[in-house]
Amino acid sequence: MAEAGEAVTLRGELSGLFRSALSSAFPAAEEQPIIASCNNPQFGDYQCNNAMGLFGKLKGKEGAPKNPREVATAIVSGLPDNSTIADTSLAGPGFINCKVSSDYLAARINALMQQGVSTLAPPLRYKRVVVDFSSPNVAKEMHVGHLRSTIIGDTIANTLEFCGADVVRLNHIGDWGTQFGMLIEHMAELRPGGLAESRDEDVADLQQLYRAAKKRFDDEADFKSGDEECIAAWQRICDASRREFEAIYSRLGVTLQERGESFYNPMLKDVVEELREKGVAEVSDGATCVFVEGCEVPLIVQKSDGGYGYASTDMAAIKQRVTQEKADWVIYVTDIGQAPHFDMVFAAARRAGWLPEKGSAQPPRVSHVGFGLVLGEDGKKFKTRSGDVVRLVELLDEAKARCKDSVKQRREESGDPVDEAELEAAAKAMGYGAVKYADLKNSRLTNYKFSFDAMLELKGTPHRRHQFVLEHARERELAMAIVQFPEAVEDMLEELTPNRLTDYLYGLSETFSSFYTDCKVLGGEQEDSRLILVEATARIMRQCFKLLGITPLYRI
Repeated sequence: MAEAGEAVTLRGELSGLFRSALSSAFPAAEEQPIIASCNNPQFGDYQCNNAMGLFGKLKGKEGAPKNPREVATAIVSGLPDNSTIADTSLAGPGFINCKVSSDYLAARINALMQQGVSTLAPPLRYKRVVVDFSSPNVAKEMHVGHLRSTIIGDTIANTLEFCGADVVRLNHIGDWGTQFGMLIEHMAELRPGGLAESRDEDVADLQQLYRAAKKRFDDEADFKSGDEECIAAWQRICDASRREFEAIYSRLGVTLQERGESFYNPMLKDVVEELREKGVAEVSDGATCVFVEGCEVPLIVQKSDGGYGYASTDMAAIKQRVTQEKADWVIYVTDIGQAPHFDMVFAAARRAGWLPEKGSAQPPRVSHVGFGLVLGEDGKKFKTRSGDVVRLVELLDEAKARCKDSVKQRREESGDPVDEAELEAAAKAMGYGAVKYADLKNSRLTNYKFSFDAMLELKGTPHRRHQFVLEHARERELAMAIVQFPEAVEDMLEELTPNRLTDYLYGLSETFSSFYTDCKVLGGEQEDSRLILVEATARIMRQCFKLLGITPLYRI
Protein backbone atom coordinates (compact mmCIF):
# COMPACT_ATOMS: atom_id res chain seq x y z
CA MET A 1 0.00 0.00 0.00
CA ALA A 2 2.80 2.41 0.85
CA GLU A 3 4.66 3.93 -2.06
CA ALA A 4 8.11 4.65 -0.73
CA GLY A 5 7.27 5.12 2.89
CA GLU A 6 7.74 1.67 4.37
CA ALA A 7 9.96 3.26 7.01
CA VAL A 8 6.96 5.17 8.40
CA THR A 9 5.97 1.94 10.14
CA LEU A 10 8.19 -0.05 12.47
CA ARG A 11 7.22 -3.14 10.50
CA GLY A 12 8.44 -1.34 7.37
CA GLU A 13 11.80 -0.53 8.94
CA LEU A 14 12.25 -4.15 9.94
CA SER A 15 11.29 -5.24 6.43
CA GLY A 16 14.01 -3.00 5.04
CA LEU A 17 16.62 -4.43 7.40
CA PHE A 18 15.71 -8.04 6.63
CA ARG A 19 15.55 -7.30 2.90
CA SER A 20 19.18 -6.24 3.15
CA ALA A 21 19.99 -9.35 5.20
CA LEU A 22 18.33 -11.68 2.69
CA SER A 23 20.08 -9.98 -0.20
CA SER A 24 23.42 -10.28 1.58
CA ALA A 25 23.02 -13.90 2.70
CA PHE A 26 21.23 -15.29 -0.38
CA PRO A 27 21.61 -12.78 -3.25
CA ALA A 28 20.35 -15.18 -5.93
CA ALA A 29 17.10 -15.96 -4.11
CA GLU A 30 15.50 -12.50 -4.59
CA GLU A 31 13.43 -13.17 -1.48
CA GLN A 32 11.04 -10.59 -0.01
CA PRO A 33 10.96 -10.41 3.81
CA ILE A 34 7.99 -11.88 5.69
CA ILE A 35 7.56 -9.86 8.89
CA ALA A 36 4.83 -10.41 11.47
CA SER A 37 4.18 -9.52 15.10
CA CYS A 38 5.15 -12.19 17.62
CA ASN A 39 2.20 -14.03 19.12
CA ASN A 40 3.99 -14.15 22.47
CA PRO A 41 5.78 -10.89 23.44
CA GLN A 42 7.95 -12.93 25.80
CA PHE A 43 9.97 -14.14 22.80
CA GLY A 44 10.14 -10.85 20.92
CA ASP A 45 8.19 -8.05 19.29
CA TYR A 46 8.38 -9.16 15.66
CA GLN A 47 9.29 -12.27 13.74
CA CYS A 48 10.94 -12.90 10.37
CA ASN A 49 9.44 -16.04 8.83
CA ASN A 50 11.48 -16.56 5.65
CA ALA A 51 13.78 -19.38 6.72
CA MET A 52 11.59 -22.43 6.09
CA GLY A 53 10.28 -21.29 2.71
CA LEU A 54 13.73 -20.26 1.56
CA PHE A 55 15.20 -23.59 2.70
CA GLY A 56 12.68 -25.38 0.48
CA LYS A 57 13.74 -23.29 -2.53
CA LEU A 58 17.45 -23.88 -1.92
CA LYS A 59 17.22 -27.57 -1.05
CA GLY A 60 19.24 -29.78 -3.39
CA LYS A 61 21.36 -26.95 -4.74
CA GLU A 62 25.12 -26.87 -4.32
CA GLY A 63 26.17 -25.35 -1.00
CA ALA A 64 22.59 -25.15 0.25
CA PRO A 65 22.05 -24.91 4.03
CA LYS A 66 21.40 -28.23 5.78
CA ASN A 67 18.25 -27.10 7.59
CA PRO A 68 16.02 -24.03 8.09
CA ARG A 69 17.90 -22.97 11.23
CA GLU A 70 21.08 -22.60 9.17
CA VAL A 71 19.12 -20.38 6.80
CA ALA A 72 17.89 -18.30 9.76
CA THR A 73 21.41 -18.02 11.18
CA ALA A 74 22.72 -16.77 7.83
CA ILE A 75 19.92 -14.19 7.60
CA VAL A 76 20.69 -12.86 11.09
CA SER A 77 24.39 -12.65 10.20
CA GLY A 78 23.47 -10.55 7.18
CA LEU A 79 21.58 -7.91 9.15
CA PRO A 80 23.22 -4.47 8.74
CA ASP A 81 24.21 -2.42 11.77
CA ASN A 82 21.15 -0.59 13.05
CA SER A 83 19.63 1.05 16.11
CA THR A 84 16.20 -0.54 15.67
CA ILE A 85 16.81 -4.17 16.70
CA ALA A 86 18.16 -4.72 20.20
CA ASP A 87 18.33 -8.51 20.06
CA THR A 88 17.47 -11.53 17.91
CA SER A 89 16.84 -15.16 18.80
CA LEU A 90 15.89 -18.31 16.90
CA ALA A 91 12.82 -20.37 17.72
CA GLY A 92 11.56 -23.70 16.42
CA PRO A 93 12.73 -24.76 12.97
CA GLY A 94 13.90 -21.27 11.98
CA PHE A 95 11.72 -18.41 13.18
CA ILE A 96 13.77 -15.26 13.83
CA ASN A 97 12.46 -13.31 16.82
CA CYS A 98 13.40 -9.64 17.13
CA LYS A 99 13.33 -7.43 20.19
CA VAL A 100 13.00 -3.76 19.30
CA SER A 101 15.36 -1.34 21.00
CA SER A 102 13.84 0.72 23.82
CA ASP A 103 15.92 3.67 22.63
CA TYR A 104 14.30 3.34 19.21
CA LEU A 105 10.81 3.35 20.77
CA ALA A 106 11.68 6.38 22.88
CA ALA A 107 12.93 8.22 19.79
CA ARG A 108 9.70 7.46 17.92
CA ILE A 109 7.60 8.73 20.84
CA ASN A 110 9.67 11.91 21.03
CA ALA A 111 9.25 12.43 17.27
CA LEU A 112 5.49 12.02 17.64
CA MET A 113 5.40 14.66 20.38
CA GLN A 114 7.54 17.12 18.44
CA GLN A 115 6.21 16.63 14.90
CA GLY A 116 2.60 15.56 15.45
CA VAL A 117 0.47 12.53 14.61
CA SER A 118 0.23 13.42 10.92
CA THR A 119 3.87 12.39 10.42
CA LEU A 120 2.85 8.80 11.21
CA ALA A 121 0.50 8.54 8.22
CA PRO A 122 1.71 5.89 5.74
CA PRO A 123 2.01 7.45 2.26
CA LEU A 124 -0.16 6.06 -0.54
CA ARG A 125 0.60 5.31 -4.16
CA TYR A 126 -2.94 6.50 -4.93
CA LYS A 127 -3.27 10.28 -5.07
CA ARG A 128 -6.94 10.72 -6.03
CA VAL A 129 -9.56 8.33 -4.69
CA VAL A 130 -13.32 8.19 -5.26
CA VAL A 131 -15.27 6.60 -2.41
CA ASP A 132 -18.89 5.79 -3.30
CA PHE A 133 -20.88 5.21 -0.11
CA SER A 134 -24.20 5.64 1.74
CA SER A 135 -26.38 5.80 -1.43
CA PRO A 136 -29.95 5.96 -0.05
CA ASN A 137 -32.98 6.07 -2.33
CA VAL A 138 -34.98 9.23 -2.92
CA ALA A 139 -38.57 9.17 -1.60
CA LYS A 140 -37.59 6.63 1.04
CA GLU A 141 -36.40 7.24 4.58
CA MET A 142 -32.91 6.12 5.54
CA HIS A 143 -33.03 2.94 7.59
CA VAL A 144 -30.56 1.10 9.79
CA GLY A 145 -29.17 -0.73 6.75
CA HIS A 146 -27.79 2.58 5.45
CA LEU A 147 -25.78 2.98 8.65
CA ARG A 148 -23.11 0.47 7.66
CA SER A 149 -22.39 1.90 4.22
CA THR A 150 -22.34 5.45 5.60
CA ILE A 151 -19.95 4.96 8.51
CA ILE A 152 -17.72 2.34 6.85
CA GLY A 153 -17.35 4.61 3.82
CA ASP A 154 -16.72 7.64 6.02
CA THR A 155 -13.99 5.82 7.97
CA ILE A 156 -12.28 4.71 4.76
CA ALA A 157 -12.47 8.25 3.36
CA ASN A 158 -11.14 9.76 6.62
CA THR A 159 -8.20 7.36 6.66
CA LEU A 160 -7.34 7.99 3.02
CA GLU A 161 -7.39 11.74 3.68
CA PHE A 162 -5.16 11.25 6.74
CA CYS A 163 -2.67 9.50 4.43
CA GLY A 164 -2.65 12.43 2.01
CA ALA A 165 -5.08 11.28 -0.69
CA ASP A 166 -7.41 13.69 -2.48
CA VAL A 167 -10.71 11.97 -1.71
CA VAL A 168 -13.96 12.52 -3.62
CA ARG A 169 -16.82 11.39 -1.34
CA LEU A 170 -19.73 10.51 -3.62
CA ASN A 171 -23.30 9.77 -2.61
CA HIS A 172 -24.74 7.75 -5.51
CA ILE A 173 -28.37 8.26 -4.53
CA GLY A 174 -31.18 6.44 -6.30
CA ASP A 175 -32.98 9.43 -7.83
CA TRP A 176 -34.06 8.16 -11.26
CA GLY A 177 -36.06 5.35 -12.78
CA THR A 178 -39.52 3.92 -13.35
CA GLN A 179 -40.39 4.17 -9.66
CA PHE A 180 -40.39 7.97 -9.86
CA GLY A 181 -42.67 7.96 -12.85
CA MET A 182 -45.23 5.83 -11.04
CA LEU A 183 -44.92 7.94 -7.87
CA ILE A 184 -45.46 11.19 -9.77
CA GLU A 185 -48.43 9.74 -11.67
CA HIS A 186 -50.01 8.62 -8.40
CA MET A 187 -49.42 12.07 -6.84
CA ALA A 188 -51.03 13.77 -9.85
CA GLU A 189 -54.17 11.66 -9.58
CA LEU A 190 -54.43 11.77 -5.79
CA ARG A 191 -54.07 15.50 -5.14
CA PRO A 192 -56.83 18.00 -5.98
CA GLY A 193 -54.40 20.41 -7.59
CA GLY A 194 -52.48 17.69 -9.41
CA LEU A 195 -48.77 18.21 -9.99
CA ALA A 196 -49.32 21.97 -10.18
CA GLU A 197 -50.11 22.00 -6.46
CA SER A 198 -47.06 23.61 -4.86
CA ARG A 199 -45.98 22.20 -1.52
CA ASP A 200 -42.90 21.11 0.40
CA GLU A 201 -42.89 17.35 0.27
CA ASP A 202 -42.34 15.23 3.38
CA VAL A 203 -40.33 12.02 3.04
CA ALA A 204 -42.63 10.06 5.37
CA ASP A 205 -45.63 11.02 3.19
CA LEU A 206 -43.69 10.20 0.04
CA GLN A 207 -42.84 6.75 1.37
CA GLN A 208 -46.53 5.98 1.92
CA LEU A 209 -47.35 7.34 -1.54
CA TYR A 210 -44.56 5.24 -3.00
CA ARG A 211 -45.98 2.03 -1.52
CA ALA A 212 -49.44 2.82 -2.88
CA ALA A 213 -48.02 3.74 -6.29
CA LYS A 214 -45.97 0.53 -6.41
CA LYS A 215 -49.09 -1.53 -5.78
CA ARG A 216 -50.95 0.26 -8.58
CA PHE A 217 -47.99 -0.15 -10.92
CA ASP A 218 -47.95 -3.90 -10.27
CA ASP A 219 -51.73 -4.28 -10.53
CA GLU A 220 -52.67 -1.85 -13.34
CA ALA A 221 -51.06 -2.39 -16.72
CA ASP A 222 -51.91 1.12 -18.00
CA PHE A 223 -50.47 2.92 -14.97
CA LYS A 224 -47.27 4.37 -16.46
CA SER A 225 -45.52 7.72 -16.44
CA GLY A 226 -42.19 9.39 -17.15
CA ASP A 227 -43.28 12.52 -19.04
CA GLU A 228 -40.89 15.49 -19.14
CA GLU A 229 -43.62 17.68 -17.60
CA CYS A 230 -43.10 15.81 -14.34
CA ILE A 231 -39.56 17.14 -13.79
CA ALA A 232 -40.71 19.85 -11.36
CA ALA A 233 -42.52 17.29 -9.21
CA TRP A 234 -39.47 15.02 -9.35
CA GLN A 235 -37.29 17.91 -8.17
CA ARG A 236 -39.57 18.52 -5.17
CA ILE A 237 -39.31 14.84 -4.26
CA CYS A 238 -35.51 15.00 -4.47
CA ASP A 239 -35.40 18.19 -2.38
CA ALA A 240 -37.50 16.59 0.37
CA SER A 241 -35.25 13.55 0.51
CA ARG A 242 -32.14 15.69 0.40
CA ARG A 243 -33.25 17.59 3.51
CA GLU A 244 -33.74 14.36 5.43
CA PHE A 245 -30.44 12.88 4.26
CA GLU A 246 -28.52 16.01 5.24
CA ALA A 247 -30.09 16.03 8.72
CA ILE A 248 -28.85 12.46 9.27
CA TYR A 249 -25.38 13.17 7.88
CA SER A 250 -25.09 16.25 10.09
CA ARG A 251 -25.82 14.17 13.18
CA LEU A 252 -23.26 11.57 12.14
CA GLY A 253 -20.66 14.19 11.18
CA VAL A 254 -20.42 12.79 7.65
CA THR A 255 -19.76 14.89 4.55
CA LEU A 256 -20.75 13.72 1.07
CA GLN A 257 -21.09 15.12 -2.43
CA GLU A 258 -24.41 14.12 -3.97
CA ARG A 259 -24.14 12.60 -7.42
CA GLY A 260 -27.24 10.57 -8.12
CA GLU A 261 -28.14 8.23 -10.93
CA SER A 262 -29.71 11.13 -12.87
CA PHE A 263 -26.26 12.75 -13.22
CA TYR A 264 -25.22 9.98 -15.62
CA ASN A 265 -28.34 10.02 -17.82
CA PRO A 266 -26.75 12.10 -20.62
CA MET A 267 -23.86 9.61 -20.82
CA LEU A 268 -25.81 6.35 -21.10
CA LYS A 269 -26.40 6.27 -24.86
CA ASP A 270 -22.74 6.93 -25.72
CA VAL A 271 -21.50 4.41 -23.15
CA VAL A 272 -23.70 1.63 -24.55
CA GLU A 273 -22.66 2.48 -28.12
CA GLU A 274 -18.99 2.35 -27.12
CA LEU A 275 -19.47 -1.06 -25.50
CA ARG A 276 -21.11 -2.33 -28.69
CA GLU A 277 -18.42 -0.89 -30.97
CA LYS A 278 -15.67 -2.49 -28.89
CA GLY A 279 -17.41 -5.85 -28.95
CA VAL A 280 -17.87 -5.83 -25.20
CA ALA A 281 -21.68 -5.78 -25.42
CA GLU A 282 -23.95 -7.71 -27.77
CA VAL A 283 -27.68 -7.94 -28.42
CA SER A 284 -29.42 -10.93 -26.86
CA ASP A 285 -33.22 -11.36 -26.95
CA GLY A 286 -33.52 -7.69 -27.85
CA ALA A 287 -31.46 -6.45 -24.89
CA THR A 288 -27.86 -5.22 -25.04
CA CYS A 289 -25.80 -7.39 -22.71
CA VAL A 290 -22.26 -7.95 -21.53
CA PHE A 291 -21.53 -11.63 -20.97
CA VAL A 292 -18.88 -12.20 -18.32
CA GLU A 293 -17.07 -15.51 -18.11
CA GLY A 294 -18.11 -17.48 -15.04
CA CYS A 295 -21.37 -15.54 -14.53
CA GLU A 296 -24.69 -17.25 -15.17
CA VAL A 297 -26.57 -14.06 -16.05
CA PRO A 298 -25.34 -11.19 -18.25
CA LEU A 299 -24.95 -7.54 -17.33
CA ILE A 300 -27.85 -5.82 -19.13
CA VAL A 301 -26.73 -2.34 -20.20
CA GLN A 302 -29.84 -1.59 -22.26
CA LYS A 303 -33.24 -3.23 -21.95
CA SER A 304 -35.13 -4.67 -24.90
CA ASP A 305 -37.54 -1.70 -24.78
CA GLY A 306 -34.61 0.71 -25.15
CA GLY A 307 -34.59 1.74 -21.49
CA TYR A 308 -31.60 1.82 -19.17
CA GLY A 309 -31.19 0.30 -15.72
CA TYR A 310 -28.75 0.58 -12.84
CA ALA A 311 -26.18 -1.55 -14.71
CA SER A 312 -26.11 1.11 -17.44
CA THR A 313 -25.65 3.83 -14.82
CA ASP A 314 -22.86 1.92 -13.07
CA MET A 315 -20.99 1.49 -16.35
CA ALA A 316 -21.31 5.21 -17.09
CA ALA A 317 -20.25 6.04 -13.54
CA ILE A 318 -17.09 3.94 -13.57
CA LYS A 319 -16.03 5.42 -16.90
CA GLN A 320 -16.69 8.99 -15.72
CA ARG A 321 -14.76 8.41 -12.50
CA VAL A 322 -11.60 7.12 -14.15
CA THR A 323 -11.63 9.35 -17.25
CA GLN A 324 -13.07 12.66 -16.03
CA GLU A 325 -12.44 12.50 -12.28
CA LYS A 326 -8.98 11.00 -12.99
CA ALA A 327 -9.33 8.67 -10.02
CA ASP A 328 -6.42 6.34 -9.23
CA TRP A 329 -8.69 4.23 -7.05
CA VAL A 330 -12.48 3.86 -6.99
CA ILE A 331 -14.05 2.25 -3.92
CA TYR A 332 -17.69 1.12 -3.74
CA VAL A 333 -19.20 0.52 -0.29
CA THR A 334 -22.42 -1.51 -0.55
CA ASP A 335 -23.96 -4.61 0.98
CA ILE A 336 -22.14 -7.82 0.19
CA GLY A 337 -25.06 -9.09 -1.88
CA GLN A 338 -24.06 -6.67 -4.65
CA ALA A 339 -20.58 -8.19 -5.01
CA PRO A 340 -21.49 -10.32 -8.09
CA HIS A 341 -22.95 -7.26 -9.82
CA PHE A 342 -19.82 -5.19 -9.27
CA ASP A 343 -17.62 -8.10 -10.35
CA MET A 344 -19.42 -7.95 -13.71
CA VAL A 345 -19.19 -4.15 -13.89
CA PHE A 346 -15.44 -4.26 -13.23
CA ALA A 347 -14.96 -7.08 -15.76
CA ALA A 348 -16.88 -5.15 -18.42
CA ALA A 349 -14.85 -1.99 -17.70
CA ARG A 350 -11.61 -3.96 -18.13
CA ARG A 351 -12.76 -5.34 -21.47
CA ALA A 352 -13.66 -1.80 -22.56
CA GLY A 353 -10.13 -0.65 -21.71
CA TRP A 354 -11.20 1.72 -18.94
CA LEU A 355 -9.39 -0.34 -16.30
CA PRO A 356 -6.12 -2.31 -16.42
CA GLU A 357 -6.15 -6.10 -16.45
CA LYS A 358 -7.17 -7.83 -13.24
CA GLY A 359 -4.21 -8.22 -10.89
CA SER A 360 -2.29 -5.34 -12.44
CA ALA A 361 -0.49 -2.99 -10.06
CA GLN A 362 -1.17 -0.07 -12.39
CA PRO A 363 -3.94 2.41 -11.57
CA PRO A 364 -6.81 2.93 -11.72
CA ARG A 365 -7.70 0.34 -9.10
CA VAL A 366 -11.28 -0.61 -8.22
CA SER A 367 -12.52 -2.23 -5.01
CA HIS A 368 -15.90 -3.37 -3.79
CA VAL A 369 -16.22 -3.10 -0.01
CA GLY A 370 -19.07 -5.42 0.89
CA PHE A 371 -20.70 -5.67 4.30
CA GLY A 372 -23.17 -7.93 6.08
CA LEU A 373 -26.57 -7.26 7.62
CA VAL A 374 -27.50 -5.57 10.89
CA LEU A 375 -29.49 -8.13 12.90
CA GLY A 376 -31.64 -7.84 15.98
CA GLU A 377 -30.71 -9.53 19.25
CA ASP A 378 -32.80 -12.53 18.12
CA GLY A 379 -30.47 -13.03 15.16
CA LYS A 380 -33.13 -11.99 12.65
CA LYS A 381 -33.22 -8.90 10.45
CA PHE A 382 -33.30 -5.80 12.65
CA LYS A 383 -36.91 -4.53 12.68
CA THR A 384 -39.35 -2.65 14.88
CA ARG A 385 -41.98 -4.48 16.96
CA SER A 386 -44.49 -3.83 14.18
CA GLY A 387 -42.19 -5.56 11.71
CA ASP A 388 -41.03 -2.44 9.87
CA VAL A 389 -37.41 -1.71 9.05
CA VAL A 390 -35.84 0.45 11.78
CA ARG A 391 -35.52 4.06 10.63
CA LEU A 392 -32.01 5.40 11.12
CA VAL A 393 -33.30 8.59 12.76
CA GLU A 394 -35.12 6.47 15.37
CA LEU A 395 -31.96 4.49 16.08
CA LEU A 396 -29.96 7.68 16.66
CA ASP A 397 -32.72 9.20 18.81
CA GLU A 398 -32.84 6.09 20.99
CA ALA A 399 -29.05 5.95 21.39
CA LYS A 400 -28.89 9.62 22.35
CA ALA A 401 -31.80 9.32 24.82
CA ARG A 402 -30.30 6.28 26.54
CA CYS A 403 -26.91 7.95 26.85
CA LYS A 404 -28.48 11.11 28.21
CA ASP A 405 -30.26 9.14 30.92
CA SER A 406 -27.08 7.21 31.73
CA VAL A 407 -24.87 10.31 32.03
CA LYS A 408 -27.49 12.19 34.06
CA GLN A 409 -27.86 9.29 36.49
CA ARG A 410 -24.08 8.97 36.95
CA ARG A 411 -23.71 12.67 37.70
CA GLU A 412 -26.62 12.74 40.11
CA GLU A 413 -25.22 9.71 41.95
CA SER A 414 -21.78 11.34 42.21
CA GLY A 415 -23.24 14.68 43.29
CA ASP A 416 -21.93 16.51 40.22
CA PRO A 417 -23.99 19.44 38.92
CA VAL A 418 -26.01 18.71 35.78
CA ASP A 419 -25.68 21.35 33.08
CA GLU A 420 -28.31 20.74 30.38
CA ALA A 421 -26.20 22.08 27.50
CA GLU A 422 -23.22 19.98 28.55
CA LEU A 423 -25.49 16.98 29.08
CA GLU A 424 -26.95 17.37 25.58
CA ALA A 425 -23.49 17.57 24.00
CA ALA A 426 -22.28 14.55 25.98
CA ALA A 427 -25.36 12.52 25.02
CA LYS A 428 -24.80 13.25 21.32
CA ALA A 429 -21.09 12.41 21.42
CA MET A 430 -21.63 9.28 23.47
CA GLY A 431 -24.77 8.07 21.69
CA TYR A 432 -23.69 8.60 18.09
CA GLY A 433 -20.15 7.46 18.88
CA ALA A 434 -21.45 4.27 20.50
CA VAL A 435 -23.64 3.51 17.46
CA LYS A 436 -20.64 3.91 15.16
CA TYR A 437 -18.25 1.93 17.32
CA ALA A 438 -20.77 -0.89 17.84
CA ASP A 439 -20.85 -1.32 14.06
CA LEU A 440 -17.24 -0.63 13.10
CA LYS A 441 -15.73 -2.99 15.68
CA ASN A 442 -17.22 -5.94 13.75
CA SER A 443 -15.76 -7.43 10.61
CA ARG A 444 -17.62 -5.74 7.77
CA LEU A 445 -17.92 -9.08 5.97
CA THR A 446 -20.20 -10.63 8.58
CA ASN A 447 -23.68 -9.94 9.91
CA TYR A 448 -23.78 -8.62 13.46
CA LYS A 449 -26.39 -8.42 16.21
CA PHE A 450 -27.28 -4.91 17.30
CA SER A 451 -27.98 -4.45 21.01
CA PHE A 452 -28.53 -1.12 22.75
CA ASP A 453 -27.52 -2.64 26.08
CA ALA A 454 -24.24 -4.02 24.71
CA MET A 455 -23.60 -0.82 22.77
CA LEU A 456 -23.91 1.36 25.87
CA GLU A 457 -22.08 -0.94 28.28
CA LEU A 458 -19.17 1.06 29.67
CA LYS A 459 -16.92 -1.89 30.48
CA GLY A 460 -14.51 -2.81 27.72
CA THR A 461 -15.37 0.10 25.45
CA PRO A 462 -12.32 2.24 24.66
CA HIS A 463 -14.44 5.29 23.85
CA ARG A 464 -15.19 5.63 27.54
CA ARG A 465 -11.99 4.92 29.47
CA HIS A 466 -9.69 6.35 28.95
CA GLN A 467 14.69 13.13 28.75
CA PHE A 468 12.51 10.13 27.97
CA VAL A 469 13.43 6.66 29.28
CA LEU A 470 11.49 3.36 29.19
CA GLU A 471 12.34 1.48 32.38
CA HIS A 472 9.18 -0.34 33.43
CA ALA A 473 7.85 -3.24 31.32
CA ARG A 474 4.44 -1.53 31.12
CA GLU A 475 6.08 1.63 29.77
CA ARG A 476 7.69 -0.36 27.01
CA GLU A 477 4.44 -2.16 26.16
CA LEU A 478 2.61 1.15 25.86
CA ALA A 479 5.37 2.73 23.75
CA MET A 480 5.29 -0.28 21.42
CA ALA A 481 1.50 -0.01 21.07
CA ILE A 482 1.75 3.70 20.23
CA VAL A 483 4.47 3.15 17.64
CA GLN A 484 2.35 0.46 15.93
CA PHE A 485 -0.44 2.93 15.07
CA PRO A 486 0.76 3.42 11.45
CA GLU A 487 0.61 -0.34 10.93
CA ALA A 488 -3.06 -0.39 11.93
CA VAL A 489 -3.73 2.37 9.39
CA GLU A 490 -1.76 0.52 6.72
CA ASP A 491 -3.59 -2.76 7.40
CA MET A 492 -6.97 -1.03 7.36
CA LEU A 493 -6.34 0.47 3.92
CA GLU A 494 -4.84 -2.73 2.57
CA GLU A 495 -7.94 -4.74 3.52
CA LEU A 496 -10.47 -1.86 3.66
CA THR A 497 -11.65 -3.19 7.03
CA PRO A 498 -12.37 -0.48 9.66
CA ASN A 499 -12.30 -3.05 12.46
CA ARG A 500 -8.51 -3.04 12.07
CA LEU A 501 -8.64 0.46 13.58
CA THR A 502 -11.15 -0.43 16.29
CA ASP A 503 -9.11 -3.52 17.24
CA TYR A 504 -6.00 -1.36 17.49
CA LEU A 505 -7.82 1.29 19.54
CA TYR A 506 -9.21 -1.31 21.93
CA GLY A 507 -5.76 -2.89 22.34
CA LEU A 508 -4.18 0.51 22.96
CA SER A 509 -6.75 1.34 25.64
CA GLU A 510 -6.17 -2.03 27.32
CA THR A 511 -2.40 -1.49 27.27
CA PHE A 512 -2.80 2.02 28.65
CA SER A 513 -5.08 0.72 31.41
CA SER A 514 -2.41 -1.80 32.46
CA PHE A 515 0.26 0.91 32.36
CA TYR A 516 -1.85 3.31 34.44
CA THR A 517 -2.58 0.59 37.00
CA ASP A 518 1.03 -0.52 37.45
CA CYS A 519 2.95 2.74 36.91
CA LYS A 520 2.60 5.78 39.14
CA VAL A 521 2.40 8.79 36.86
CA LEU A 522 2.19 11.83 39.14
CA GLY A 523 4.64 12.39 41.96
CA GLY A 524 7.24 9.77 41.04
CA GLU A 525 10.76 10.02 39.67
CA GLN A 526 9.52 9.11 36.19
CA GLU A 527 6.70 11.68 36.18
CA ASP A 528 7.98 13.63 33.16
CA SER A 529 8.57 10.62 30.91
CA ARG A 530 5.31 8.96 31.95
CA LEU A 531 3.33 12.13 31.29
CA ILE A 532 4.82 12.09 27.78
CA LEU A 533 3.52 8.54 27.32
CA VAL A 534 0.08 9.57 28.56
CA GLU A 535 -0.07 12.54 26.17
CA ALA A 536 1.22 10.44 23.25
CA THR A 537 -1.49 7.86 23.95
CA ALA A 538 -4.14 10.59 24.04
CA ARG A 539 -2.97 11.99 20.70
CA ILE A 540 -3.13 8.60 19.01
CA MET A 541 -6.55 7.87 20.51
CA ARG A 542 -7.90 11.22 19.34
CA GLN A 543 -6.62 10.50 15.84
CA CYS A 544 -8.26 7.06 15.88
CA PHE A 545 -11.57 8.61 16.93
CA LYS A 546 -11.22 11.17 14.13
CA LEU A 547 -10.67 8.43 11.55
CA LEU A 548 -13.69 6.53 12.88
CA GLY A 549 -15.82 9.68 12.80
CA ILE A 550 -16.37 9.60 16.58
CA THR A 551 -16.33 12.71 18.78
CA PRO A 552 -14.16 12.04 21.86
CA LEU A 553 -15.94 12.37 25.19
CA TYR A 554 -13.69 13.84 27.88
CA ARG A 555 -16.13 13.60 30.78
CA ILE A 556 -19.09 11.31 31.44
